[in-house]
Amino acid sequence: MVPNSESADRIRELLLRNLEEVFGEGDSGRRRAAIEELWAEDGVLYAPTGPVTGHAAIDAFAGTLRAMHPDFAYAPGNPQMLHNAERLGWGSGPRGEAPAYTGWDFILVRDGRIAALYVFLDEGSAESRRMREAAGN
Repeated sequence: MVPNSESADRIRELLLRNLEEVFGEGDSGRRRAAIEELWAEDGVLYAPTGPVTGHAAIDAFAGTLRAMHPDFAYAPGNPQMLHNAERLGWGSGPRGEAPAYTGWDFILVRDGRIAALYVFLDEGSAESRRMREAAGN
């Protein structure tokens, strides 16, 4: 068994801050600073449209997603941790309204930073169908 060197508090912080400060941030300068602090340089984002690697590509992906829904906010659920990984259910939509789409983020942490993020969109949401169509799936 591989010992867990990551603290539960740090992993939870990475997961929640990534949702808000990377994917919920409209200001490109603040978003890029958060990516540099939270993500490993070789970190990989596994999205329905395909994998995205490195700070610049993650920033571009998050910026494009944010521009598509500038008035949306993320509402996190309760995180669950196991060893050096954690998952978080979330919803996204206009503030104060029911989520337009929902999903799960699952992260793997290495040396106190996000090494991998897997984004699972719930099947029933229109956003999930649109992203799958864009990816050709």
